[in-house]
Amino acid sequence: MNNPPALARRLGTFDASLIGLGSMIGAGVFAAFTPAAAAAGSGLLVGLVVAAFVAFCNATSSAQLAAAYPTSGGTYVYGRERLGPWPGFLAGWGFVIGKTASAAAMAMTFAAYAAPPGWERPVAIAAVVILTAVNYHGVTRTAGLTRILVIAVLAALAVAVAACWGGSGPALDNVLGEGLLANGWYGILQSAGLLFFAFAGYARIATMGEEVMEPRRTIPQAIIIALGITVVVYAVIAVTLLSALGPDGVAGNPTPLAAAVESGTLAWASPVVRVGAAVASLGALLALIAGLGRTSLAMAREHDLPHALAAVHPRYKVPHRAELTIAVVICLVIVVADLRGAIGFSSFGVLLYYLVANIAAFTQPDADRRYPKVLQVLGAAACVALVATLPPLSVALGVAMFVVGIVYRMVRLRTR
Repeated sequence: MNNPPALARRLGTFDASLIGLGSMIGAGVFAAFTPAAAAAGSGLLVGLVVAAFVAFCNATSSAQLAAAYPTSGGTYVYGRERLGPWPGFLAGWGFVIGKTASAAAMAMTFAAYAAPPGWERPVAIAAVVILTAVNYHGVTRTAGLTRILVIAVLAALAVAVAACWGGSGPALDNVLGEGLLANGWYGILQSAGLLFFAFAGYARIATMGEEVMEPRRTIPQAIIIALGITVVVYAVIAVTLLSALGPDGVAGNPTPLAAAVESGTLAWASPVVRVGAAVASLGALLALIAGLGRTSLAMAREHDLPHALAAVHPRYKVPHRAELTIAVVICLVIVVADLRGAIGFSSFGVLLYYLVANIAAFTQPDADRRYPKVLQVLGAAACVALVATLPPLSVALGVAMFVVGIVYRMVRLRTR
């Protein structure tokens, strides 16, 4: 049997880290703090610490697995190798379904900032088409555009923070409000589950393991670097938002960072923040399309998705059929659905994806072990706890989509 065509190894640590940064910062800074504040008030700061710790546990598991299995597919591959076909399939299915919804939400977020009224959906679809074309022409193009987007977003966030703290500055008393525990631990854990959505971008590095140079060294380094920088950025933004608006102000505003800037003496910087939000959404969308294409490629190679999606472009060395198919599905979702509530649904799928990753890493032999087993135990337990505290509708939709996936695979196994 011939080996399937391989992707080209063209990414170093710097570019791989940037792809992770583009996924995390774009997804979270402009989207996750409002529902987190609604759930926990000032306790979102505790939720952020919890989410960051869970992300760290999951990141170490992903890094340890990626070093041992440096191929496309991420936890789908790790689950198959360590636990068997069914756990691997469930991880891959959760990633594809949850991140397809996330990609549509990111495209619509971009359009909300960039499109004239009434043109949001066409502009969102145009963004998907253009970024799919970038991904189609090779992973170095993806990394190059991501580099530009990440720099632009970090610059916009720096302007926003400086504007919020300029002049008289926000009130630090607002950070605590009624207290960190005013909404109880359930609210804090729910905010952690919602904020975890913002940290999930480091999975994109692992799913692109077949395109990274020296993967056993590069992937673990890139994951930890990207996660560390993101935690610092989120902590600064969270304190700034709470100081400027207070917990109720953050919870009641769909664009809290822009509102925080407008409430200060340097309101002229608000357009910069809005441009930054649009650019961040594009960065997240770009990385999502890339990651979805690679996971779909891996699943197609094992016939868990139609095998035709396993094709690799002979010139550009990308999974072109998988990426084009994913782009079509994303566009269809944009046409028929309003995905502003997609964060909870995405978190459900991604948390179960990392549950499989932690269990798979726990089973690795000592020769492949880079981190203590206790981190995998804590990561798995935290994933289950955060899933249990997500909004009930998100849990119900997530369970329904996993039932669809299980039935689909059972039918495929019977027909082969």
